[in-house]
Amino acid sequence: MTTWVENPEGGRARGVRGLARAWFEVVVHPRRFFRNGITPGDQAPGLVFAVVVALAFAGTRLVTEPALVPGVFGGRVGSAVVALAAVGLLVAPATLHLSAALQTTLTILASVQVRASLRAVWNGEGWLRTADRGGVSETVQVIAYAAAPCVVAGLPVPELRAGCCLYGGYLLVVGLREVHGLSVARVVVATLPAGAIVFGYGFGGFAAGELLLREWYVI
Repeated sequence: MTTWVENPEGGRARGVRGLARAWFEVVVHPRRFFRNGITPGDQAPGLVFAVVVALAFAGTRLVTEPALVPGVFGGRVGSAVVALAAVGLLVAPATLHLSAALQTTLTILASVQVRASLRAVWNGEGWLRTADRGGVSETVQVIAYAAAPCVVAGLPVPELRAGCCLYGGYLLVVGLREVHGLSVARVVVATLPAGAIVFGYGFGGFAAGELLLREWYVI
């Protein structure tokens, strides 16, 4: 699931520098990044990127909203450490791969080559992958890097959190369009469920949007 390709096409540096460079590129030049930085089978850098973003989000929330940390595991500090470990080791990887599997399936259904895609899977020619479309591996990477704006979404500013999630959804659409080659309309429809899971619920976009609506329109 997390094959590490030493020399991926397009080249992506590893380590802290590589993470910082990937974050800057995907936020500032998303089309170029998704066109050149996504490589079949090279999921590990994307997984690490997603985990770092999730930890930054969760860590910021725990610091700025201490009431979220119940004093269960050796007090609040111990509880915070356990919570962050759970996010990094379980929640983030599981959410990433499950949403990627869902997204890939929906992308196939949105494709004009649905029968050919399903035939390829049935004949064992490739897991949810056709010759001209990306597969699960590429989708995992797209979702991971699309989460880049949410590195600051943990700050207690509803406008910022909602904006980060909206931009993350935009990056998801851009990335999937580059990788899978579908029209904008098809990609937008196909990304709604996975986008809702990752950005609406995972990073709190829906809650932030509801709070803003209540403030603006007194719902």
